[in-house]
Amino acid sequence: MGSSLFDLTDKVAIITGSSRGIGYASALGMAEHGAKVVISGRNADACETAAQAINEKIGSRVAMPFACNIGRKAELQNLVEAANGKWGRVDIVMANAAIHPWIGSALDLPDETFNKFMQVNVQSNIWLAQMTMPGMIERGYGRFISVASVVGLFGDAVTGTYGLTKAADMQLVRNLAMEFAAKGVTANCIAPGTFKTEMARSQWEDEAMVEWYRGRNPSQRFGEVEEIAGLAVLLASPSGGYINGQTIAVDGGHTISFR
Repeated sequence: MGSSLFDLTDKVAIITGSSRGIGYASALGMAEHGAKVVISGRNADACETAAQAINEKIGSRVAMPFACNIGRKAELQNLVEAANGKWGRVDIVMANAAIHPWIGSALDLPDETFNKFMQVNVQSNIWLAQMTMPGMIERGYGRFISVASVVGLFGDAVTGTYGLTKAADMQLVRNLAMEFAAKGVTANCIAPGTFKTEMARSQWEDEAMVEWYRGRNPSQRFGEVEEIAGLAVLLASPSGGYINGQTIAVDGGHTISFR
């Protein structure tokens, strides 16, 4: 067990997109600090494998798998009800899952693609807040963490629609923070730079992109998923109680570089 500053004993966390990558690393970090974690993703087998791996590392059954497509409200409701049914509460939500199905000019953006982007990357976060925050408010403790992206802080000619949804997530946590912080429920965003995840594979396997990134980023490398887990634990824990409404970039210094 870690320091009491980061003690998550008896807390229950739902982490979407947690069968691998940033979500899995964060779920493991929370479990290592005492939390019960719900592992969620679209692939049931991947969720089962991830939950089993966490349970084996912790030495007890602290992880529960539950397959869910976050773009479908009924499936999200089933996810929340499963967590409540097993552990009686949800104290922490880490809305990590997202899609990035299209790149191109806003002038060419199809309506159906925009609607899909917004439903999965933004509306699902609102649904999760509606389904979990009333219980957090009643108990006087809650943490809502949205995983955005540094692209929500920049303009971009080709990935701008994804960035638009992430900027919306940043605004959502500011709104939630204003409304509920006085009741013990915080809301914050983590904005990763480029990490070695499946979603970003096309970037960290592209030699030209690697060379550009090393020149642009003060750390001269891509991030490793474990480097977000500590921040996720902080924001979920009692130590994170006075961090509220913030978007914290985890990007090796990419957003402060003028190169």
